Amino acid sequence: MSAPTTSTSSPPTRQDENHSLVKAAGVISVGTFSSRILGFIRDMVLARLFGATPAADAFFIAFRIPSLLRELFAEGSMSSAFIPVFTEYRMMRTKQEAWELASAVFTTLLTVVTFVTVVGILAAPWLVQILAPGFQASPEKLALTTLLARVMFPYLLFISLAALAMGILNSVRAFAAPAFSPLFLNVFIIGCALYLSPHLQEPIIGAAIGVVAGGAAQFAMQLPSLKLRGLLFGFRFEPGHPGLRRIGVLMVPSLIGLSVTQINLTVSTILGSFFAGGPTYLFYGMRLIQFPLGIFGVALATAILPTLAAQAARGALDELRTTLGFGLRMILFIMMPAMLGLILLRTPIVHLFFEHGTFTAHDTAETALAVLCYSLGLWAFGGVRIIVAAFYSLQDTKTPAISAAIAVAANILFSLALMSPLGAAGLALATALAAMVNGGILVAVLNRRLGGVEWEAVGRSSLRILVACAPLMIACWWVAGAQVWVHPDDWIAKSVMLFVAIGLSVSGYVGVHALLRSEELDVVWAMVRRKLGWLTG
Repeated sequence: MSAPTTSTSSPPTRQDENHSLVKAAGVISVGTFSSRILGFIRDMVLARLFGATPAADAFFIAFRIPSLLRELFAEGSMSSAFIPVFTEYRMMRTKQEAWELASAVFTTLLTVVTFVTVVGILAAPWLVQILAPGFQASPEKLALTTLLARVMFPYLLFISLAALAMGILNSVRAFAAPAFSPLFLNVFIIGCALYLSPHLQEPIIGAAIGVVAGGAAQFAMQLPSLKLRGLLFGFRFEPGHPGLRRIGVLMVPSLIGLSVTQINLTVSTILGSFFAGGPTYLFYGMRLIQFPLGIFGVALATAILPTLAAQAARGALDELRTTLGFGLRMILFIMMPAMLGLILLRTPIVHLFFEHGTFTAHDTAETALAVLCYSLGLWAFGGVRIIVAAFYSLQDTKTPAISAAIAVAANILFSLALMSPLGAAGLALATALAAMVNGGILVAVLNRRLGGVEWEAVGRSSLRILVACAPLMIACWWVAGAQVWVHPDDWIAKSVMLFVAIGLSVSGYVGVHALLRSEELDVVWAMVRRKLGWLTG
């Protein structure tokens, strides 16, 4: 083993680390925000063209198969296991050794996922029957779902390679290319749905083709950034590479640990197939939840993992505790107002964005109920990502796996208990409750492991957040009760009212934090001022 390299520079201060994290999360948030906006446009296009029809149900069920495997092979377990080990190689070894590790991981990942993709295409009929047992009563729907699953399976290969590229770039604090790459997925789905679907005998297949093309583009657009930094991986078949073996050891338990949300969503998908329109309502409901979660929650978790990994690698546990506490405060700073806004404005948002074409008022009511149930767990969805990042930075993937297994069992029990009285929305509520169970277990274990995580600061921050949410709730409640929503065709007035609600809510929330001299707002505002100063030169 090579001797560790020494550094003559002083370690970054707590303020520098916080600003660095917020800056990185800001870059990721801008890219994710752009992707989410396009994602909303994509969902509006799909809702207008296909509504909550059997074809839409078939598409969302089929898309769930590669999406779950993507979480297992790519964005979840592989990335979280790869980044700490690759960061250690960069810090403690030569650049050549880091490149060799990346190349070995690339070649192994390409081999394994290609095999899984081929098997998945062949086994699609059985996978669909497992994932959508409620489709058994409709042979046409079952056959269409199988066809769509086979068309979309190659997406798994491309998105797995894109996740590896993202992990390498994030490890060297290059966040822009990975953050903006999902734009291409939405662009291709929209383009194929609008311009290819009308020429096909089964139009929904056009959207499936767009998924595959978008995944390929998402991988390809990160390659120039890798090449620029001298980290463009090559073919290096070395399954015995020690770094690769360590990644494998970390990855096996994290197959369950980080992907608990996807597993719970899959349970909901299976049970939702017994309800007409259930898969579609759950998909659009989760899409609205993923807007704040992806822009801020996932962005902050992505930005914080390399920092936590570096602190753990040099044994700086005090710094790690401070960084983790800051991450939890920032996640609550964003997720609590987002949760309350979605709960109060759920029906206007679903109505405005999706109730067009074949998407009916009944579909709006059912989707809004799913949004309400998912929203209750938004703070837990975001918090779990931060806490799990801390475990993975310590190269502990077993604890999150055990906690996740308990949460999955809880989700199944909650789902069976709630699906009868609440329908598809009961499955959404079960997913939210399971996230709370998972978060509670992880917090208890990590608190004991680290000897505390600045809970006093987190508590003070939470009180400020609750106070600042008061004007937000008033504004959202006022707009949600406005008479404009009962007029079927006044879309301009409805759009204005919704954006007025968002503007008043954000202004009131930020204003109260400013009066309370919130540290979280100070960090964000300092970053904005530096950005504006840089732009104005």
